[in-house]
Amino acid sequence: MSKQYEKLANEILNYVGGAGNINDVYHCQTRLRFKLNDENKSNKEALEKLEGVAKVIINGGVFQVVIGPHVKSVFEEIEKNVETTSTKRENKDAKAVEKKSVAGTIIDFVSGTFQPIIPALSGAGMVKALLALLVVFNVISNKSQTYTILNFFADGVFYFLPILLAFTEAQKLKCNPILAASVSFIMMHPTWGAMVAQKEAVNFFGVIPFTLTTYTSSVIPIILVILVQSYVEKWLEKYIPESVKLVFVPMLTFIIMGTLALSILGPIGSIIGNYLALIFTFLSTNASWAPALIIGGFLPIMVMFGLHNGVAPLGVMQMSNLGYDSIFGPGCLCSNIAQGTAAFVVSLRTKDSKTKQLATSAGITGLMGITEPALYGVNLPKRYPLISAMIGGGFGGLYAGLTHTHRFATGSSGLPAVLLYIGDNTMQFLYNIIIALIISCVVTAVLTYILSFKYEKTDKTIEEVVEASELKIEVKDSSIASPLKGTIIELSEVKDEAFASELMGKGVAIEPSEGKVISPFDGKVVSLFPTKHAIGLLSDDGIEMLIHVGLNTVDLNGKYFEADVSQDQRISKGQTLVTFNLEKIREEGYITQVPIIITNTNDYSEVTSNCSGNIDYNDELVVLKV
Repeated sequence: MSKQYEKLANEILNYVGGAGNINDVYHCQTRLRFKLNDENKSNKEALEKLEGVAKVIINGGVFQVVIGPHVKSVFEEIEKNVETTSTKRENKDAKAVEKKSVAGTIIDFVSGTFQPIIPALSGAGMVKALLALLVVFNVISNKSQTYTILNFFADGVFYFLPILLAFTEAQKLKCNPILAASVSFIMMHPTWGAMVAQKEAVNFFGVIPFTLTTYTSSVIPIILVILVQSYVEKWLEKYIPESVKLVFVPMLTFIIMGTLALSILGPIGSIIGNYLALIFTFLSTNASWAPALIIGGFLPIMVMFGLHNGVAPLGVMQMSNLGYDSIFGPGCLCSNIAQGTAAFVVSLRTKDSKTKQLATSAGITGLMGITEPALYGVNLPKRYPLISAMIGGGFGGLYAGLTHTHRFATGSSGLPAVLLYIGDNTMQFLYNIIIALIISCVVTAVLTYILSFKYEKTDKTIEEVVEASELKIEVKDSSIASPLKGTIIELSEVKDEAFASELMGKGVAIEPSEGKVISPFDGKVVSLFPTKHAIGLLSDDGIEMLIHVGLNTVDLNGKYFEADVSQDQRISKGQTLVTFNLEKIREEGYITQVPIIITNTNDYSEVTSNCSGNIDYNDELVVLKV
């Protein structure tokens, strides 16, 4: 949404001395506020020449770049490259939690090991899907050379899966990935495979028995082996002299880990893998509904807490053992389609143009298997579409589970993934997953639509105001009543250059005698800053107004301010908008002048005001002529 401001943000970063020169950055209603490590590294003149920058003000140690109403969008782009104080604190807290969480450590390890190989698994999966289509439609025979060749094109990834896992796990554990892959070569060497096939006892040095087990296409054995290797390798690196380390660390790693892999660790991993296979088989035959129902219904919650990274590899393991995945794939696909559907329904029901645009794009990506935009941008904030999607995904997953639906390859979990359900020379699983997805879509869409009547704003007057805002209501001659009680000040006398020079628009200022702001007209609140010191209004006649209580009061972070309205709320003339403790703000040393700016000044030929004396609430303050 703020991409159009990316260039401006980068230029501003450059002229304030780069990201490294920024101690903190935040924004108020109109300007970016930097706390720089060294102001001498900034270039004030170059900044003021940038298109999109109205003024640069240095005040009280704060380097202020006046942007205007779109300051939030520029800030979003800057924030991507700079750690703010709050971000640093959040990162610090997150690291502290991570250190204490055993479950989080395990999930991070599993995720870091399996996620890098997902592209290879996805590619192999799509080759498998293509192969199944060619056979089903009689393009090739499953006894032809072409079938055999395409089959090993796909199976190569799964056959040599231990090598890929060894490499990625070593990267995660920060040991040598080449040595790790080399140890996996030992376990998969053709000579070892031949010895296993002969079924004759193998004893290393005549005393260490090697268990006759093959490790191609396996998962658990290599994970255990590299886990131990990371400690062995680091121990060798620590105690072997630097002059001979290059030779002896790899040599001893191969001897030690080769022996441990074929005698202890590999067999233990193989036993664990066999038990997992038994569990997978049991679930597939006796409780096939459970995994797909749980994943289909609760995957969004798992994603929010990162738990899906620990569950998804179970599908890879099941496929490695049994040749198919019914643990993760079907439920995940149903859940993702439900998420995308919920977002689409929101796009049809919402009256907010930004939400409509976001929900539409998020719905498309959700159907393609990328649900984060829909989850975090639409469904979670609104809640009711998330609940609908979880119920819809659960129903679809239940059907998939009851019909023993499973996929024959690992890949994306969007609509294209339905091809992964073609296998065993039948279209049965494809048909069942399509039915499951239809169930997910229909249940989710109906629930989201029904709930939207309760949770989406449908007040006709508000719709008309929003619509008018988007279409820019045709302005006409108007007069504006005073939103405050106090003494009028000419805008040029305001002790802030951005307001005094009319950079933000023409208007007037008031030195308040009471701590209350009322609505000067009938209209709508279009923006309410979180610190409540500034509010943007839109009248039914098209007047766009900014009321800014005090100067630099954003630094109070909401202290002494209370808002009686919320953003997008319909307001009436005379209604209280904001209250503030005038005396406390003055005691803190802040200037309490209140600039009242007509931000669409260019829509009028003349903006005049009563520029002297005292004024009371609802007295005529400004006259506008088209």
